[in-house]
Amino acid sequence: MSPKASHVMIPIKNSQEIEKMRLAGAVAANILQELAALVVPGLTTQDIDEAAGKLMEAAGVRSAFLGYRSFPGRICISLNEEVVHGIGSKRIIQYGDIVKLDVGINCEGWIGDTATTVPAGMIQPEVERLVSVTQQILLSAIPLATAGRRLGDLSSHIEERTLAAGYSVVREFVGHGVGRNLHEEPQIPNYGKRGTGPKLKAGMTLAIEPMINLGKAEVRILKDKWTVVTEDSRPSAHFEHTVLVTNDEPEILTWSGKTLLK
Repeated sequence: MSPKASHVMIPIKNSQEIEKMRLAGAVAANILQELAALVVPGLTTQDIDEAAGKLMEAAGVRSAFLGYRSFPGRICISLNEEVVHGIGSKRIIQYGDIVKLDVGINCEGWIGDTATTVPAGMIQPEVERLVSVTQQILLSAIPLATAGRRLGDLSSHIEERTLAAGYSVVREFVGHGVGRNLHEEPQIPNYGKRGTGPKLKAGMTLAIEPMINLGKAEVRILKDKWTVVTEDSRPSAHFEHTVLVTNDEPEILTWSGKTLLK
């Protein structure tokens, strides 16, 4: 989502609502894992989108993206220089591509939201490092989503780790709270200052999603009014988990227990 100023209260989920979020997160994680296994050269991005629709139907859930602000896809599927919000089409996945899969599902009125970046065959070493580092940055940021911390601690961590690795952070699009709605408060930039932002509280559910570019940070939106690409046409990587803030360690609600990189 795009960042904007807001002073809306951050929803706190009770124990029953957290159970619903756990279910939604587990279903989203399973669908993402199955879709990631389908990514091979020769398939079209539309093939992946249609497979997502069948998996959602089989699981008894519906896409949280389809029809959202008129978005035409069941999932977001973005290749190479496409950062996020790509739409399934007749574009053929080529050997050496990286494929970003972003799955959002509505399960009994609650949203599960998760994303990964998958290589189609062998990929260039510099791109493989970008994908690996982006995933590592997400996993290293999640432990900061604990009650009592400021959101800026998490955002700053992502930015610092990204810059230290020699990459750039997308600033126009951010993570977000998630629950009954796909996009809730707070917004979660992948940049910021430690000690700033709202104080995290147990029961908040956050979609944390670093979008990291191999080249420059600047992006633009294509004529389809959805697909975000890097301005310099260099690759971008994207990972996302829905995370529950607790008084102890955060709980990853969309954890499948598997990494998608060898």
